[in-house]
Amino acid sequence: MVRFGLTVVRHGETRYNKDKILQGQGVDEPLSATGFRQADAAGVFLSNVKFTHVFSSDLLRAKQTCAAILGKNKFCRDLEVKYDARLRERKYGVAEGRPLADLKAMAKDAGEQCPSFTPSGGETLDEVRERARDFFEFLCQLAVGLEQKEPGASNRSSGAPKEQFVFPWTNHCSEGEPSCEGSESSKLLLDANILVVSHGAYMRNWIGYFVSDLNCTLPAGLTKSQLSSVSPNTGVSHFVVKLENGNLSKPEVACVCLNQDSHLVDVGAECVASKVF
Repeated sequence: MVRFGLTVVRHGETRYNKDKILQGQGVDEPLSATGFRQADAAGVFLSNVKFTHVFSSDLLRAKQTCAAILGKNKFCRDLEVKYDARLRERKYGVAEGRPLADLKAMAKDAGEQCPSFTPSGGETLDEVRERARDFFEFLCQLAVGLEQKEPGASNRSSGAPKEQFVFPWTNHCSEGEPSCEGSESSKLLLDANILVVSHGAYMRNWIGYFVSDLNCTLPAGLTKSQLSSVSPNTGVSHFVVKLENGNLSKPEVACVCLNQDSHLVDVGAECVASKVF
């Protein structure tokens, strides 16, 4: 069985996030001072996690967040980051660079709800989900390829079929997830441990794909509102993916934690509250 960890982090705050202005793909705004503090805090939170692979959106706010996280990591500072356009934020077309209130007004005029409304030149939710599905299937193929290699040929420890990884979110595990059991509850044996840095609306659609298409196991007590909400800036979600006999068509996904933001407590209350796309 192939088993890998997937940690997904939203980028830090930008000036446009704070001012509730849509960025999408056409506005490539850097992190604000608060955003850099958030990214550093996320890096400290994840500093003891040994990642085998790192992927990021190629938009600046995600790239800067990813660099800050790796800069705080004890094991992965020199790990190569793969920038992938499939991880970009949803494209909002004519609404990019305009206040979120304008998008809501456009949706109202069209007789539609804001989350599902597609402005002219923008991506539909189905198109975003297809990007997410394509990238996830790529990750599954990557993990299976690692398992099939000769021992020592991959980034994993030479001679060992799986490697032990330590995680900081023991108290946020889903019920029944092996990482929550026993004295070694924060440790998992995995074929790979992958970090992905992306965007709020994209991540919400990706998680929607996990839940609706793959019947993802969710943490106990998670509400529908929490499930459908946009992650706070640098919110951390973690999943464990299993591929029985390397079967790419039937991945089993378990959500260990969703939009975890405890690392932002000392950064400032305004950081936790920012959930604009």
